[in-house]
Amino acid sequence: MTMPAASVPAAGASAPVALGVRGLTKSFGGLKVTQNVNLSVAPGERRLIIGPNGAGKTTLFNLITGEITPDSGAVILNGQEITQVPSRRRPHLGLARTYQIITLFARDTILRNVTLALLGLSQLRWNPFIDVDRQHHLIDAARAALERVGLAHLAERPLAQTSYGERRRVEIAMALAQNPKVLLLDEPFAGLSVEERRDVRALLQAIPRDVTIVMIEHDMDVALEFAERITLLHFGEVIVEGSRTEVVADPRTREVYLGH
Repeated sequence: MTMPAASVPAAGASAPVALGVRGLTKSFGGLKVTQNVNLSVAPGERRLIIGPNGAGKTTLFNLITGEITPDSGAVILNGQEITQVPSRRRPHLGLARTYQIITLFARDTILRNVTLALLGLSQLRWNPFIDVDRQHHLIDAARAALERVGLAHLAERPLAQTSYGERRRVEIAMALAQNPKVLLLDEPFAGLSVEERRDVRALLQAIPRDVTIVMIEHDMDVALEFAERITLLHFGEVIVEGSRTEVVADPRTREVYLGH
């Protein structure tokens, strides 16, 4: 069920917010994985979410996408509260994501993987007799997405015959093919070589500003170049938030990462 539109002002102002999180809390048994998390991401912003393992970063993404239901709090996308909107509906509202662990169809071609992602957003997905190979509009859109990530020349290659870095780019292509307004990236540089990181970084920098990006990343050198504002999570709570300079200089950041 889609909730009524809600105005989501940033702290102390009425600036537009592409993605808002208000008082988001989630526990598994007696363990609180997010505790009253608040987040306001402006349209076109590049936001970095950091924190040590177990800080609740991926859980926060799962709450935003609806894969996990919060105990309390709200998620707002482009002025509309979507807390009660099923996860399968949220991509239709402009929300897309990638995952820390890549889950693609290894035996299918790169092109078919992206085409199937687009089919999942189409009304055609309900047709059990659909012939994907005849859906030329979906195939054309998939090819365009692969062109954006520099993989059009490998479109017919089985995914199993690609490098890990290429698979990362395929996953980003699948997300971009959905024409999102807000894109969540869960550790897009994880496991990549130096050369692959360079390619993915160039890809992300080329995404136009009509797409708001929120990224979880452990590779701080790469991530800090990309992000404009940073949110530090620790034990499910936001403990530091600000510009790159502010967060890096904050003693609480050093305490979390260095223990002093």
